[in-house]
Amino acid sequence: MKVKAENRRSKRSGPKGPLSGIRVLDLSAYIAGPFGCTLLADQGADVIKIEAPSGDNLRKYPSTLEKESRAFIGLNRSKLGLVLDLKSPEGLADLFRLVQKADVLVHNFRPGVAERLGIDYAQFQMINPRLIYCAVSGFGETGPLSKKAGFDQLLQVMTGMCTLQGQQGGKPEIIYGSVVDYFAAALVAGGVSSALYEREHSGLGQEVNVSLLRSALTMQSARLVWAEGEPKDIGRDFRSGGVSGIHPTKDGYLYLSANTEDFWKSLCVKLELAGLTGNDRYNTVRKRAARASEILPQLHKALQSKNALEWEIFLGDDVPCAAAKPVEDIFENPQVLAEEMVTEFKHPLIGKYRGQSQAIKFSRTPGPEAFAAPTMGQHSKTILTDVGWSDDV
Repeated sequence: MKVKAENRRSKRSGPKGPLSGIRVLDLSAYIAGPFGCTLLADQGADVIKIEAPSGDNLRKYPSTLEKESRAFIGLNRSKLGLVLDLKSPEGLADLFRLVQKADVLVHNFRPGVAERLGIDYAQFQMINPRLIYCAVSGFGETGPLSKKAGFDQLLQVMTGMCTLQGQQGGKPEIIYGSVVDYFAAALVAGGVSSALYEREHSGLGQEVNVSLLRSALTMQSARLVWAEGEPKDIGRDFRSGGVSGIHPTKDGYLYLSANTEDFWKSLCVKLELAGLTGNDRYNTVRKRAARASEILPQLHKALQSKNALEWEIFLGDDVPCAAAKPVEDIFENPQVLAEEMVTEFKHPLIGKYRGQSQAIKFSRTPGPEAFAAPTMGQHSKTILTDVGWSDDV
């Protein structure tokens, strides 16, 4: 029998979100799986973070917070915390009881590990045919690399991202910020949500597979076009020759975007680059890219008359731009505050802190209030009691 999510009772109080009533078991660690589940929690889902007795690896990462890892807190908001030893019969039995009432399970075990533990999709499908089972891997479920561990920067290097990030002819450069992981997290949330939608029609769950390799390739879809007859070694990037980019000023650095004709003309007028304005040699992005060595010296000379913040004000809406600032400034950014992208949390170990909250805004179903990431096993007794467990934790 189909049970629509809106008819189920959520454990969370406050306004409903699009996924209120959906119960998610998060067995994943690191970034892609956990943050994918956080995005589901943002939308109202009841998410249970299930950790082994050793804890999520991110809890052990370097952090200037003494009592908890900054990375773990930032990636696991709005979840309940449960510790289960899946290598023990008791822990495995508890998980099976939880799966009977769950809508979604997410893990990032390497292919073969879930089968070895007896928690693969085939096992759970027998006790809960409506379960959406999302497996996050490094390289996918099949193929010669399927059993290997995959990590964000490894996939960046492997798929050409670092080569294109570096200077032409120079060494490859890592793109910091775990971009492959975070994009994979978005694929987790999107894939799970689509499977839940399909379930409303079929009444059946299914397996959803997300890999860091697919994430890295999806991020580069505009580069991964190889026309018939083209040589293998051909320019695949579409940067505009350096005009749009980060430039030095009198003090600090300024990002400029001037690819469109209107913005290019405005930039030339504002910087008094009369020799470039209306010149047919520079009147398209492609021409400007080919003649960047002629344009950039003039651009950089003009930018030396003001600092980056002054240019940001002076260029205003005429040319898209931003002074390079430290990440800490975002906490007081007027636009961020106006959109309520940062909220205050209270954590049992570190006390009050400010952090990022909702990733998506919904007008009619904004979702319940976000709350801090759990401590190790913080809600174990409450969760297990709900599925019939009675002994002390």
